[in-house]
Amino acid sequence: MRAAVLTSPDALPVCVDFPEPAPVGDRPLLGLIAAGMHQVVRGIASGRHYGSSGSYPVGLGVDAVAERPDGTPVYTGFARAPWGTMAERLATPFEIPLPAEADPLHIAAGMNPAMSGFMPLAAHLERNGALGTVAVLGATGIAGRAAVQAARALGAERVIAAGRDRATLEELAEAGAEPVRLTGDAGSGEADPLRTAFDRGLPSLVLDYVWGSAAESAFSALERRGLQDDDAAISYVQIGSMAGADAVVPASLLRSRRITLSGSGAGSLSTEQLMAQLPRLMSHLADGTIDVRYTAYALESIADAWVHTGRSRAVVTR
Repeated sequence: MRAAVLTSPDALPVCVDFPEPAPVGDRPLLGLIAAGMHQVVRGIASGRHYGSSGSYPVGLGVDAVAERPDGTPVYTGFARAPWGTMAERLATPFEIPLPAEADPLHIAAGMNPAMSGFMPLAAHLERNGALGTVAVLGATGIAGRAAVQAARALGAERVIAAGRDRATLEELAEAGAEPVRLTGDAGSGEADPLRTAFDRGLPSLVLDYVWGSAAESAFSALERRGLQDDDAAISYVQIGSMAGADAVVPASLLRSRRITLSGSGAGSLSTEQLMAQLPRLMSHLADGTIDVRYTAYALESIADAWVHTGRSRAVVTR
């Protein structure tokens, strides 16, 4: 069968003949419809992600929309290494049927980036009964933009969208978010846009897609002065690290605020928790509440999909 394969960490992927996978239990093999070229796909395949096996050749892809032998489209993933989901046939341990109105390519493009924010949003809502104010750092990226839309869909009273792309910030403002120009400056002056936004009301949940200096700027903006009673409780969730793999957390922030730091990613929640939320997320993608733009590439053009950049997600089709 044809499959997208990476032969070494620094190579471009190629479409080659690859052995078919063995079925998982009594599940029949699925036929590929489309699979997203997500950041995690590049990271795992090239060895930069903690989920990398370090073995080559390796198939690309972590999730996909595929079809059962009867033609039913399903969302699936977790192919066993060295196979990926960017292959003509897939062996996977789960299948979730798509809503009737869903665009399969939109689901393939959107499920992975959207679940990174949707999962902590849904968990926070379940724990607290409301979202209150949500801040998204890196809101102008594909996953961050989806997180802003998800927060609005799940009933957040206020969504602070912090990012650097002015056009996307304007678009998010038109959709009801509060745009903030993310400078990455960790200074503590009142001129810092993030501090100004937090002074108007602290977030109960922060979704951080950038980390690095941008996170340090957010920590500075969240720090409290004075010993008066303060009932704010903040959950800070680290998701991506486009601005740097490390960030300094001030000790004074941890002592002056009721704040918890956690992460959202593979390993941060159980498979059972993930599966429970995926149909709900898929419904928001199917009806357009969460919108992830995509650009389609044929399997033979896998190298072009690998280097694709911009405001859309590359999607590989059979």
